[in-house]
Amino acid sequence: MRSIGCISGFRIESARSRRSGVARGAAGARRNVLRTLGLVLIAASLGACAQSSVVSRQAGLIAPTRQAALQPRHVFRSAAIAPVSIVRRREPDATAAIPTHTSSAGLASFYTEGHETASGEKFDTHQLTAAHPTLPFGTRLQVTNVATGRSVMVRVNDRGPFVRGRVVDVSYSAAQALGMVHAGVANVKVDVVQ
Repeated sequence: MRSIGCISGFRIESARSRRSGVARGAAGARRNVLRTLGLVLIAASLGACAQSSVVSRQAGLIAPTRQAALQPRHVFRSAAIAPVSIVRRREPDATAAIPTHTSSAGLASFYTEGHETASGEKFDTHQLTAAHPTLPFGTRLQVTNVATGRSVMVRVNDRGPFVRGRVVDVSYSAAQALGMVHAGVANVKVDVVQ
């Protein structure tokens, strides 16, 4: 009987362990499924993030709209072409034969700073140049200091002055020739020469 008791006792314990093992196995299986599902979701979201940057890079290569795609594309080709110089000659006309001398009077100032003038050339304080608000670039002006009688011939290559009441800005060299460096401004008479 003892062996039957042991056997029957073993069978009871194994049946109990089977029942609890089934319960534990079902919970473990659920955990494994949830873990696997979580890993799949994380991998999918990382894959989507990685692919979105590739898609955004490739989107720049594709025409954004149909209208933009229909516009002609300019193809730039580099070829070994020698530079060509174009010289324009002006024929003298009847209006150019009449010399026009205009003059104005007012305050003149000088400037020493600047990298590039409005005409596109490099600013040089040692040249006899001037800035005028309206006269064409290249116009020659005779600027005369009214107080001292000194005068200098300058070439317009910049725009200015931008201070009310001033008629011309001259370079530092022109200001030295006029004797106005110490004062900074001077009453001048401006005559258009050419």
